[in-house]
Amino acid sequence: MFDLLLAGRVVTPSAILDNGWVAITGGSIAAVGTGARPQATEVRDFGTALLLPGAVDGQTHAGSQIGFAGMTMTSHAAVMGGVTTIVDMPYDHPTPVTTGAVLAEKVAAINALSVCDVALYGTVPTTPNLEHVEDLVAGGVCAFKISSFEAHPERFPRIGNSATLTLLKALEGRGLPLGLHNEDQEIVAATTKQFIAEGRNKPEDHSDSRPPVAELTATASFLELAASTEAHAHIVHISLADGFDLVADYQARGVNATAEMCVHYLLFDAAPDMARLGGLLKVNPPIRSGEVDRLWEILESGGATFVSSDHSAWPLERKTTASIFDVAAGMPGLEAMLPAFFTEAARRKGFDAASQMTAEYLCRKPAEFFGLSRKGQLAPGFDADVAVLAVEPMIYDARRNPLGPGWSAYDGQQFAVTPAATFVRGQQVWDGQFVTEANGLGRFVPRG
Repeated sequence: MFDLLLAGRVVTPSAILDNGWVAITGGSIAAVGTGARPQATEVRDFGTALLLPGAVDGQTHAGSQIGFAGMTMTSHAAVMGGVTTIVDMPYDHPTPVTTGAVLAEKVAAINALSVCDVALYGTVPTTPNLEHVEDLVAGGVCAFKISSFEAHPERFPRIGNSATLTLLKALEGRGLPLGLHNEDQEIVAATTKQFIAEGRNKPEDHSDSRPPVAELTATASFLELAASTEAHAHIVHISLADGFDLVADYQARGVNATAEMCVHYLLFDAAPDMARLGGLLKVNPPIRSGEVDRLWEILESGGATFVSSDHSAWPLERKTTASIFDVAAGMPGLEAMLPAFFTEAARRKGFDAASQMTAEYLCRKPAEFFGLSRKGQLAPGFDADVAVLAVEPMIYDARRNPLGPGWSAYDGQQFAVTPAATFVRGQQVWDGQFVTEANGLGRFVPRG
C-alpha cells in the first residue's frame, strides 16, 4: 500500500494521462499510471486538474536585500506558484557566496527557513581564488555565476575577461555551467550618462539606455573566451532573438554554450508595457520592443535551454522613484511564472501542447541542466514534487501573498489555470489558499 495517491490529468514526459494517478511512498514517486487506482493510505482526487512536476525555477534572488532570511519569503512565493525547487543566485546581502564557509551558512539557512527545496549558484570575487572555487564545487553548488556589468562593487562586481578565462579553465571537465549576466559595462555606463544629461529618464527610455549592442557584445566576448576552453558557458538571460542566434552560432562551432529564457521576455513588450507599468517592469537586460513573437519561435525551435523567472522581490519604494535610472532592476515572478507561461503557451499552441511545453521548459530541462537528478519529472524514482493546476481562470493579485512585496507587473492579468496545490517530496505545502507547512521542510539539493 502506498502512502499517498494523487489523481488527475497527469503530465508525464511522453503523454498526458487522463484519469491518471501518481503513487507516492517515502517522499518519492513509486508508480504512475491511469485507470484502476492502487490502494493508498490517503487519496487526493483533483478531478480534471493537471498534475505537473513541481517547477524548477533556475534563477531566483532570495538574499539580495535581507540576506539569508529572504529564503522564507522567496520559498513561500515559490510554492504558491507551483514551484518546488528554486536555484538561487549567489549575490546575497551583504556577502556573496564566494567561499565554502559562506556556502555552508546559506545551506543551514535553507534547511531552517525554506518550505521548498533549493539548489545554489556560487560566484567569485574580481580575482578568483581557485581554492575557494574547489570548496564550492565540493560543497555542492550546481553552477557558477559572474557578471560583465557591475551592479555592486563587492556583492555583484564586474568580472573582467582575464578572471573569466581563469574561472572557465578551472571548471573544465567539471560539468558545472558558468553563467553570465551579459551587459557591457562601458557601453551601458556611457549611454546611461548621456541619457541622464539629456533628461531622458522615463521608463520608456530604459531599453534604449541599455542598447542591444551592449547585450550582444558581452555575450559574444564571453562565448569567445569559452571557445578557447572545454568549459560550459551559459547566458542566464537573453532579451533578443539575435542573442539566441549568436549562441547557436557558437554551438555550431562546437562550443559548449547554452542560453536561458526569462518568462517576462515572453510576455511583455517595451512599447506598450513600459509606459503602462513604469519601473515595475524594469529588468536588466531590458524588456525590448517587437521581440516577443521571435522569442517564442526561438523557444519552440529548441533554441533556449529552459525558462526561469529571475525573481527579485524589491519593496515598492525601490520601484517607483521619479527617474528610471534610480529604480532597482528586477521584479517578483515566482508566483506567476508557471501559470503565466502556461497561459501564453496555451493561447499560441493549445492546452495540451502548453501542458507538455510547461513540463519540458519549467521542469525537466532546468532539473537536468543543474544536475538535479531526482527533480523535474513525474516518474518512478523521482522526488514526489507535484504542482496541481486547476483548469480555472485566475486574476492574479500579488497582495494575496502576506510575505510578498504587494506588487507585481503581472497584477490584474488573467491566467487560464490556477495553482490549486503544491507538494514537496510528498508533503502538501500549498492548498490554494495558504502555505500549509512550517519553514524548514525545504532542503538544500546539491548537484548530483
